[in-house]
Amino acid sequence: MELTHPMKIYKICDARLWKDAEQAGTFHGAGIDIDDGYIHFSTAAQLPDTARLHYHNRDGQLLITVDSTLLDIKWEPSRGGDMFPHLYSALDLKHCIHVEALFLDENKVPTPIIGWPK
Repeated sequence: MELTHPMKIYKICDARLWKDAEQAGTFHGAGIDIDDGYIHFSTAAQLPDTARLHYHNRDGQLLITVDSTLLDIKWEPSRGGDMFPHLYSALDLKHCIHVEALFLDENKVPTPIIGWPK
């Protein structure tokens, strides 16, 4: 049985870092991405936990929606054995579908104003 993966994947990113990427046309990742050697992404289902665990109380974050269909995404086990999308190269911004500002909710977790994608 072949596994299918979602077309849309997501990156939570500091707005200042993303502004630099927009000027360059490519995103090389945040510090943790560079340290690990790949850009960390999440699926829609993984986003709430990713925001809570890794971005708690960090204002000024963006939610970047990426079309993964033309990227060489590697699906690898991470948190709890769940398969996460990783990109072992820079992200060409032409693959970005949408950029949305996140706000800190009552628990200080960055959250989209209209809720997480499904």
